Amino acid sequence: MEATLIFNQNAGGSNRVTPERLIQALEGIGYHPVYEATSSEADLEKALERAQGTVFVAGGDGTIRATALHLIGRDLHLGILPMGTANNIGRTLGIVGEPLDVIDQYSKSISLPFDVGHVRAPWGEDYFLEACGCGLYADMLAAYNPENGKSPMRALQVMSTTLAGYQPLPVVACLDHQDISGSYLMAEVLNTQATGPRMRLAPEAHPGDGLFDVVTVNPEQRDSMFSYLGALIGGSFTDLASVSHQQGRLVEFHWMGQPFHVDGEVRPQGATGPLEGAEGQVVIELLQGALHMLVPAREEHHV
Repeated sequence: MEATLIFNQNAGGSNRVTPERLIQALEGIGYHPVYEATSSEADLEKALERAQGTVFVAGGDGTIRATALHLIGRDLHLGILPMGTANNIGRTLGIVGEPLDVIDQYSKSISLPFDVGHVRAPWGEDYFLEACGCGLYADMLAAYNPENGKSPMRALQVMSTTLAGYQPLPVVACLDHQDISGSYLMAEVLNTQATGPRMRLAPEAHPGDGLFDVVTVNPEQRDSMFSYLGALIGGSFTDLASVSHQQGRLVEFHWMGQPFHVDGEVRPQGATGPLEGAEGQVVIELLQGALHMLVPAREEHHV
């Protein structure tokens, strides 16, 4: 079985295993892998042009997304070897554990369709695997700007500063042509169960069901921040009184210049706050089964 290994040396767990060891483990379950060293987007694109069979990605959600964008609509499988900090995509699919242990699990595997979100907006086109949206999380991400280096202490400082006196966002939006407008702390369109630092906003979401999970938070219901944090950890976020949860395939926002996140990136690129005078239409469509995910064979996996 042909395979390509993409390895992110900057991922959170990259110091625990080497590409050579991963290659040996993949060979041990019957694959003939080729290791592609990639240090740039151009390297990644070139490596994936030659890929055949299965592309195994050893890295976090960002590396998986960067790889997946080159595989949309292609007859290749994507296998996850989780090494990041959040691993939202792998966790949603039940792929957890050390990379070498996960490879052992792939000795018996199945293929699952994986939906992808497509965004058309004034700033251009985007694709997402996890989530996109506006409001509290997008504003925090814009203020944090991971391009300046990831730091838990700086993240806490940004969170505290953003939350202080945070004003709800007027959102004008439709879900499958039905009005869902309101004044929200945030509005998120999810394909996976979690986004960002393991924020489990839609704990029942499944990225192969042909539906987005759209979550909005109404501040007038007055759930406390402790309630939000506890629900995110416990997987009961959508049960809170202030949280509305719906499903659909097409979401349309009237964008009014506020920061908008697409997975872990802020749009427009480089935005740190609202852009005065900017507005337009953001259309989010679901590309059903755009990717073929290879997952360890377990009875609980479903489409």
